[in-house]
Amino acid sequence: MKLGAVVCSSAISLFILHATICAWGYDPSPLQDFCVAIDDPNHYNSAVFVNGKFCKDSKLVKVEDFLFQGLNIPGNTNNKQGSNVTLINVDRIPGLNTLGISLARIDYAPYGLNPPHTHPRGTEILVVVEGSLLVGFVTSNPDNKLFTKVLYKGDVFVFPIGLIHFQFNVGHGPALAFAGLSSQNPGTITIANAVFGSKPPISLDVLTKAFQVDEKVIEALQMQFE
Repeated sequence: MKLGAVVCSSAISLFILHATICAWGYDPSPLQDFCVAIDDPNHYNSAVFVNGKFCKDSKLVKVEDFLFQGLNIPGNTNNKQGSNVTLINVDRIPGLNTLGISLARIDYAPYGLNPPHTHPRGTEILVVVEGSLLVGFVTSNPDNKLFTKVLYKGDVFVFPIGLIHFQFNVGHGPALAFAGLSSQNPGTITIANAVFGSKPPISLDVLTKAFQVDEKVIEALQMQFE
């Protein structure tokens, strides 16, 4: 076999391997019409385990397994951040199991913030329904480039999977947005909560060195998340 052919064959093999690994990194495609999630397999005499959930016997599936009602009700924004996220994932709609999507309603008080956070398992697409939002995300090291934009009613914005992002209501009145996510359970890591509110706390030596501040500053920040 000629060297060029060997190189080409190796490149194709590496591409296929890379594509396979990437495919494994996301919610797998369903192999049946649906797999309604249940927490107790013994209750329904089920033994099929898919995406971290047991499947309900298809003969016992009801229309309510695919339904959530009440997303028209505003979330309570009376908190420090002035925002509320109502997440509709597989835990709220069992029929979402294996389907690879979820939905969120996000309410913002005037100048309310959905603080910097990441979704480790999902890309987010956000549409503004009311108000105006300053949104943004930051790329990974070493560039840490900020992409930011003020959005208005009807605007749509995408936050790539795993990147730190935020939304801030820059209007004088309440704001409302809906977000679709590319996972039945995208997960959320709020940066400040994770760093300063972990249980047990991260060592002061670690945080003072990481943020280049003295211990009193770190202790004051940790007290905010107790």
